[in-house]
Amino acid sequence: MTAPLMPAPFPSYRQRYLPGLTLNQIKALPDKAWAPVIVATGAIEQHGPHLPVAVDSLMGQVWSERIAAHLSPATPCYFAPPITIGKSNEHVGFPGTLIISKDTLRRQLIVIARQLHQWGFGQLSILNTHGGNTDVLIYTLHEIEAELGLATGFLRADVDYGLPEKERSLGMHANTAETAWLQAIAPQYVDMSLAVSEYPDPAAASGQLRPEAAPATFAWVTADVSRSGIMGDAPAGTAERGHHWLEITARSYAQKITASPPPAKRRSKPRPGLGRHDPWTRRRSAGSLRHEWIA
Repeated sequence: MTAPLMPAPFPSYRQRYLPGLTLNQIKALPDKAWAPVIVATGAIEQHGPHLPVAVDSLMGQVWSERIAAHLSPATPCYFAPPITIGKSNEHVGFPGTLIISKDTLRRQLIVIARQLHQWGFGQLSILNTHGGNTDVLIYTLHEIEAELGLATGFLRADVDYGLPEKERSLGMHANTAETAWLQAIAPQYVDMSLAVSEYPDPAAASGQLRPEAAPATFAWVTADVSRSGIMGDAPAGTAERGHHWLEITARSYAQKITASPPPAKRRSKPRPGLGRHDPWTRRRSAGSLRHEWIA
């Protein structure tokens, strides 16, 4: 009788995944002072009736896997364990949402940064897949830079999804992109018979005051703006679109990492692709996506 196959204990990018290395391997890494260490920050929260609640945290791992596959073996880059539960209080009241406080999120990231600093690493990059984490991450990274002297930033992709204006402006959650991504990577966990197109009031995206990614934002909770938990055109998220978008986004992330010089060569400027001051922002023109846009 053949024994059942056991799942792989580490990701396919084990040589870049710090928990998959021995202490001597970590100690001997020659590029720790300037190689970025990526921490994915996600969430466990409702994503409408058609998607699993782990979308954000799952996508952090999907991006990590695909980014690593696009990197040359000569490109220094490492991955730390992800933070899988985030600050998701905007989804309070929906089953399946797990919430940690802003203080807990801040403490987790600071502890990770301190340990990386003690191991000899000099750069921390955030791959954020949940918009509710953003404000906390911004001030925490500034704190980490001031306290530890680590170079920090947000890993972002600049890609064009060709989405209509309404989806770009108001498609914030369980939307076309998220549905397409899941259709591509885990269709068995998607129930498209329950996917609907639902948007907040268009007035929420008028002028400079918007719910997300704008010069001025306002507080909101999902229950106030969506009956289903969806904010976007979920039925438009096809597997075909998902496969294409996953590929161009992962490639863009990897290109940003590859193009970034060591900090000694650019210490006074943010790294290309690791912008300190514009995390989780979406370009409104031409349907392009800047960094993550998962809420």
